[in-house]
Amino acid sequence: LYFPPQGSRMDEQRCTFPPPLKVSLVYPHISPQTPCGQSPFPLILLPQFGGYWIEGTNHKPSATPEPEQKPCASSHIKLETNSMAKIYRKQFMGKEHFNYYSMDIGLGHLVFSMKYDVIGDQEHLCLLLRTKLKTHHDVIPISCLTEFPNVVQMAKLVFEEVNVDRFYPVLYPKASRLIVTFDEHVISNNFKFGVIYQKFGQTTEEELFGNSDESPAFVEFLEFLGDKIELHDFKGFRGGLDVTHGQTGTESVYTNFHNKEIMFHVSTKLPYTEGDSQQLQRKRHIGNDIVAILFQEENTPFVPDMIASNFLHAYVVVQVENACSDNVTYKVSVTARDDVPFFGPALPDPAIFKKGHEFHEFLFTKLINAEYACYKAEKFAKLEERTRSALLETLYEELHINSQSMMGLGGDEDKLENGAGGGGGFFESFKRVIRSRSQSMDAMGLSNKKPHTVSTSLSSSFTETPKTPGISLIIPGKSPTRKKSGPFSARRSSAIGIENIQEVQERSLDFPTPVTP
Repeated sequence: LYFPPQGSRMDEQRCTFPPPLKVSLVYPHISPQTPCGQSPFPLILLPQFGGYWIEGTNHKPSATPEPEQKPCASSHIKLETNSMAKIYRKQFMGKEHFNYYSMDIGLGHLVFSMKYDVIGDQEHLCLLLRTKLKTHHDVIPISCLTEFPNVVQMAKLVFEEVNVDRFYPVLYPKASRLIVTFDEHVISNNFKFGVIYQKFGQTTEEELFGNSDESPAFVEFLEFLGDKIELHDFKGFRGGLDVTHGQTGTESVYTNFHNKEIMFHVSTKLPYTEGDSQQLQRKRHIGNDIVAILFQEENTPFVPDMIASNFLHAYVVVQVENACSDNVTYKVSVTARDDVPFFGPALPDPAIFKKGHEFHEFLFTKLINAEYACYKAEKFAKLEERTRSALLETLYEELHINSQSMMGLGGDEDKLENGAGGGGGFFESFKRVIRSRSQSMDAMGLSNKKPHTVSTSLSSSFTETPKTPGISLIIPGKSPTRKKSGPFSARRSSAIGIENIQEVQERSLDFPTPVTP
């Protein structure tokens, strides 16, 4: 008998796997010699390795055109808003209510607002709890409670995970001013968008940023977007452009849309540098925008990764037909990174618009909603979480220090600089946090840095007291535990105006600067 070696038997048992499946990915490369106008090509081609989604791919006119573009009706166009950020101003500020603060081992700093209200003929508690991650809101009928709750029980009603022994009352007369500033730091009425001109056959970033002349069709589109303004001594929202020394060009395009100031960074109007193939002066601004319009005069597709940018997350591509005529139409496609959620209003099918007021409303709403959606992407969401946490800690400390000062308990070093309770300390800290956030954006250290915070003096002063018993609800047929917060529970604060918020604060927060005596 012959017994083959062990190695031979193992070789015999091995099976031969087929070669790896090779899928030929067609990655379109368009060159100036390619007959782009003959295909026709789509407005947008997705990158070879993905990473983007696209909306609006059908641009074939329907056989029976409708007299009106129904998708552009005002009922279909809605600007996204952060309703949670406005609750305190609308429902609490200027009305009798109470504010409290505390420190939770797991949740961190807490600032809580409550108001007793009568809605119809029924008594309610309006509750607003701020944590480092989000704000929780609920309105609870008192008739559903077995007894009138204390503050800790109220906080548990709006967010079950609260685990503190007590809340401390805010005794500072100007606390509402500080609280509303924190709540509304995510709101901006100022936006900046890039506008990039793509000529026929241009398929690289260098070609796009190298355009200096403006065709009649592009000029017509810029006039459609807004007013051409002189930058020198411009008093409106400047969107980071230089209005003093002319270092970012002499003119730009600006408009006001439903009380929102919008500055466009137009590629052809930003300074052109001879010998610089990358045109860094132009990319410095457009590459730091979050949403950009790409204007196409002829049929050459745009690939989103043509432009290397950590900031740009969404593009609205517009291609003109019948330019400078009485029958101007625009084809529209939208693309955004995969972690950007879909934003409305939805494009019609086919995605073709007639030049006019309805398209203007649609386009600007789409741009603004695109920016709001982009702030939910991973990079910006992480930055907003750090910013919110730092601002909440600053608010917490200001409320504590000033409440202690009002009772004569704090030392001189704990009082406000001006001694009059002007709230200047919070606003100076607020500006520092925003400035730090802008620097973080510039460095794009979005995932590796930790928020710079100051340790609080209040956490060490808590005393151990018996836990407050939970409060139950009288709801027939349901568990006695309180359901989670109401209609706003799924909303998250988003970082609004990340790069320009410091400029906005300088223009809109006209608070007195404390003076040290």
